[in-house]
Amino acid sequence: MTDTDDRDGLRPEQLGTYFALMEAVNLLQHAVEQQLRAEVDLSYVQFQLLARLADAQGQLTMTALADGVVYSRSGLTYQAALLEKAGLITRGPCPDDERATLVTITDTGLARVAAVLPGHIQVVRQLLFAPLSEEDLDHLGDIMNRVRDHMRTQPPRSAAPRKSRTKLIRTTTNSDTNL
Repeated sequence: MTDTDDRDGLRPEQLGTYFALMEAVNLLQHAVEQQLRAEVDLSYVQFQLLARLADAQGQLTMTALADGVVYSRSGLTYQAALLEKAGLITRGPCPDDERATLVTITDTGLARVAAVLPGHIQVVRQLLFAPLSEEDLDHLGDIMNRVRDHMRTQPPRSAAPRKSRTKLIRTTTNSDTNL
């Protein structure tokens, strides 16, 4: 079932599902963030970056990281600098692509991920998986994979052209006069 008329609002069951999803995601992310801060003093995005690097056998380009965690380029650069300063990652030129920066997780970074994983798993099990049956889990996994895959058909954020500051200022100024 699809809605083709963008002028119509969401049906009540669509709106309810949207709000329930967003609230659940926010509650889970908040609990995970608290656990990460308390146990290893990492932000949620820093954990995501380290976990993705660990899962990728230790190395990814900055672009692959940005696309994987759906984070802005500038935000990722800032977070990577913090992780590098803490000795959790290193950054350097990519041997296969001179335009790319290769990010590598250090042994210290791997140890930090290993230290936080038991608590992270406990939070996720308790909040996300505890109320689900195996059948629910299969259905939810199928649904969320389809939704994610549909969303991923759009160009990655890293492929979007950057807006020039002058164009942004000009647009803002012009729109301000039309109020």
